[in-house]
Amino acid sequence: MADGRADVAEPEITFEVRGEAGLVTLCRLKALNALTLPMVRAMHAQLREWAADARITRVVVRGSGGRAFCAGGDIRQIHALGQAGRHADVMAFWRGEYWLDAFVKTYPKPYIALIEGIVMGGGVGLSLHGDVRVAAESYSFAMPETGIGFFPDVGATYALPRLPGCTGRYLALTGSRIGAGDALAVGLATHAARAADFETIIDRLAGGAGIAAALDGLDAPVPETGPLVAERALIDACFSADSVAEVLARLDAAGRDGSAFARATAATLRSRSPTSLTIAQAQMSRGGGLSFAQALLAEYRLCERVMRGHDFYEGVRAVIVDKDNRPAWRPATLEEVDGAAIAAAFGPPEAGEPRFDGSQGPRGETVAEEGAATAVQVAGGRP
Repeated sequence: MADGRADVAEPEITFEVRGEAGLVTLCRLKALNALTLPMVRAMHAQLREWAADARITRVVVRGSGGRAFCAGGDIRQIHALGQAGRHADVMAFWRGEYWLDAFVKTYPKPYIALIEGIVMGGGVGLSLHGDVRVAAESYSFAMPETGIGFFPDVGATYALPRLPGCTGRYLALTGSRIGAGDALAVGLATHAARAADFETIIDRLAGGAGIAAALDGLDAPVPETGPLVAERALIDACFSADSVAEVLARLDAAGRDGSAFARATAATLRSRSPTSLTIAQAQMSRGGGLSFAQALLAEYRLCERVMRGHDFYEGVRAVIVDKDNRPAWRPATLEEVDGAAIAAAFGPPEAGEPRFDGSQGPRGETVAEEGAATAVQVAGGRP
């Protein structure tokens, strides 16, 4: 006999008040905690509520399941909406996500991300712009968008150019993964801890401890560094070029001189969308001079262009849907990409465009989302 629970969907995201902490848990285990629009809107609304609640002195964000903090936005869903011609719904997701990222960036209380496993795309937006980013031993960071015909977004235009040397350019163009050691070395992560100690950290934060006290005595191992540190000189020498073509030329020269890393990196770039590479290069060249709000507006404009184009849908088809890993990019070469159209995205704001300064949010949005009523679960916890 049914017990009445079979028809109740598992929540995609939960919120709990635990002592002084507001705790956000992403719960889409099978989708590596990828974000949906209901999750984005629910989290934004809850963060606003906690910002005004004097009992809550800090916010903690984590992913469930152990495999991922958050692997990004739900790209399959966005791809399906775009293929169905539902452009307004597609842009509602990006607008909502960027509004949330802007609110995290401007959040008035300490914001701590506990990161276990994969953190990519939208997961970077939910963590990187906060105050504290604690990397577990399985931490794996990437902005892999150029491989699916998109571009590094969620504030990457602002954040990646501000990393040491040309490490941000390398991450943006190649989409390569790095571990906790490299992330700590360039500031993508601020602390390291064992995933097994995350609950202890949460309890200490809930009790009012600062981050140093919350981590005290947990004896986290020092993570090993990887290629981002080991190949830093070559990365800076090659990725400081003014164009993607020149980056490739420098990598090819280094490869002929014996660098296996340069040869592998050049091969990776040649597999990426030429349009995406050109966009990413423009982001990295211009982003250092933009405010966070200006950077997100540029990304929103770029989204408008890319979501009406070819490469995103072809890239998602090849990498995620059909998994043949043989995307047919259009245009197929760097020389054919319309750089002027990309540059236009970085112009001054226009009347009626959304603002990404933390002041706007999902209130009043009218786009319907199936499943929104079952997307969240709120627990009172221990006040």
